[in-house]
Amino acid sequence: MSEERLYKVILAPVVSEKTTRVAELANQVVFKVIKDANKTEVKAAVEKMFDVKVEQVRLLNMKGKTKRTRFGLGRRNDWKKAYVSLAEGQEIDFAVAE
Repeated sequence: MSEERLYKVILAPVVSEKTTRVAELANQVVFKVIKDANKTEVKAAVEKMFDVKVEQVRLLNMKGKTKRTRFGLGRRNDWKKAYVSLAEGQEIDFAVAE
């Protein structure tokens, strides 16, 4: 895997009530990743970008929701979500220090 590819795999962290609870209880972090990413790429990307030890990665394909617009029905894009389990004592802090 090229280093350039690893930096493109992770798109953004997913921040919600459920992901916050998962982070506190199971020491997991949730990311939005590119649709063709696999587990080994996600693991390598997280370890390289955040300098942590990853134990397990679970991937989910999220189906886009159908939404009503003033032009009729529209559909959001499908996307992929990664649940990354971190090793004991490891953590990722997304707060930006200013």
